[in-house]
This record gives sequence, structure tokens and C-alpha cells, in this order.
Amino acid sequence: MAITIEDIKKLRAMTGAGLADVKKALTEADGDFDKAKELLRERGLAIAAKRSDRETSNGCVLVKVDGNFGATIALKCETDFVANGADFINLTQSILNAAVANKCKTLEEVKELTLADGQKVQDAVTQRSGITGEKMELDGYLVLEGENIEAYDHMGRHTLCTMVQTNLNAPEVGHKLAMQVAAMKPVALKADLVPQAILDEEYKTAVEKTKLEQIERYVETVLKKAGINPNLVDSDDHIESNMAKGWLTQEEADKARQLKEQAAAEKAQNLPAQMIENIAKGRVQKFLKENCLLDQEFQFGDGDKATVTMWLQQQDKALEIVDFKRFTLAAE
Repeated sequence: MAITIEDIKKLRAMTGAGLADVKKALTEADGDFDKAKELLRERGLAIAAKRSDRETSNGCVLVKVDGNFGATIALKCETDFVANGADFINLTQSILNAAVANKCKTLEEVKELTLADGQKVQDAVTQRSGITGEKMELDGYLVLEGENIEAYDHMGRHTLCTMVQTNLNAPEVGHKLAMQVAAMKPVALKADLVPQAILDEEYKTAVEKTKLEQIERYVETVLKKAGINPNLVDSDDHIESNMAKGWLTQEEADKARQLKEQAAAEKAQNLPAQMIENIAKGRVQKFLKENCLLDQEFQFGDGDKATVTMWLQQQDKALEIVDFKRFTLAAE
């Protein structure tokens, strides 16, 4: 059966596959559209399988609110060239549209949806992967339900999206809060909602940082008492570099290394436990202030250094934030 250009255009419109791939599939299927579509799907599966271990660090993040339901979703891929393509963005939008229309609560529910063209979501993603030759995967599906949800796509670049829900109808306030969430990446609404795992990790990090600072200060004191400039011997690379410049002799370098090792070991055995605990707790409190939305400094006010809570009170004393969601593809 002869394959016409109209046949090729029709199947390409149906599948989004490249002209060469469409023509090859139609030829192998002897003009049978259903069989050709299946061939394209199978090739997409094969290509996706070959690329299963690749990293998907680019993609498209979109957000949509319809009535009392809002969601974000990310379709991830390998390169920004594919991520910025109209077909890729359109596929992401069609998946999000279906997810919001069906009020899906989980990503697994989304993957099982059927799109307007009759394809299942996961099959559509696999097919697009076959067309582009890149690994693709869905991620970042977040949901908010209820009244007064405002959405924000940061700078319209489809890489960072947020949603904020308030207890009152206040679109302008909600929009600014969504921008705040995008800019300041809070981990929770308030301190008592921060996951314990995050608190534990922050405290552990704060303790280790405080111990290291105590040791470094003691080592600097010992070096200064020995007549050695700590800045000249703060690392092995610096020591070697400063010896090459004639700023340190071999004897001074050896002495500095010995003193540093001895002083560090001595201080590590005699660290003030209560002081370290107090400093670490203070650092965790600072972390909470900087990373809990209500305690953050509001970034879009009148420059009065108000917290988000204070700014909300200035708008309407009854106004509160119910919840927020944020998803980005950027490494932060």
C-alpha cells in the first residue's frame, strides 16, 4: 500500500512523532494506522528502557487551579532543549489538565488517567521519550484543596511553581504570598509543623559546626602564641604555596602542622558540652525563623522588615495562611 504525505501528516498529528519515524511505521504497518501507532509506542518503550539510568535534571513544571482544587506537576527530561519545546510543554499541560479535572490525589492516579487523544498518561510520556530520545518521568505532583488558592509560575519559565491557600478571599495577597514561597523556599508554615527529621538533621549539623568552630579557634590561639600567622597555614595547599613564595620555611611549616594536629586533638577531647548544645539550639532557632513561612521576613512589602505574619495582620487581622506547596527543578 502506498503511503501518502497526508497519511504521514495525519499520524504525525496523532502521535507527535518525527516524520521519518512516522513514515517508517506506516510502511511497516502497510498503512494500518492502529498498527503503526503500536509500532511507535513499542519503539518508545525500547528507547525509554535504554535510557532508564540517565539523570532527568531538566523539565517543565506547571501549576493549575480550578475552583477548589489546585495542583502542580513536573514532567522531567534530560536537556533544556527538549524541556523548552512546545510539544513537551503541551504534553505536560494536558496531563495537568486531566489531573485537575479528575481531582487526582496522587501521582499514581495521574499516571493511570486517559488523555483526550485516548492514550494513558504513562504511555504518552513513554511515546514522547521515544520521539526525543531522552528519558522522561513525572514528578512533583502536589495538591491543595479548598477555597482561596492562588498559583504562581515563577517568571513564567515553568521551572518553579507554587500555590498558597488563605482562609479569606484575597487574590492579591495570595499572589504575593505565592511569590514569597517561590523566593524564600520555606520548609513549613510554622515551627511546630517542621518535620522532625529536618529538625534532627539541622541540630546535628549545628552541633558539628559549633564543635569545628571551637576547635579552629583554639588552634588559631595556639598558633599565634607560637608566633605563626594562622592565615599562612590554614590548609596544606596554603602551606605549600607559602613555602614556594618564601613566606614560610620548611621548619615553620612542619612546626605549624604539628601544632595544628596536637591542638585540634586536645580541644576535641575537652569541648564544653553545655555551651555547644546552647549554641546549636540557637542555630536551630535561627533556621526556623528563616525557613518557616510565617516567621520569614516578607519580601514584597514596603521595606519595613515585617515578617509574613506582621504583613498579613496589616492587610486584614482575620487573614491567615492555610497551607502552601512549592516545587522546583533547580538544585537549591
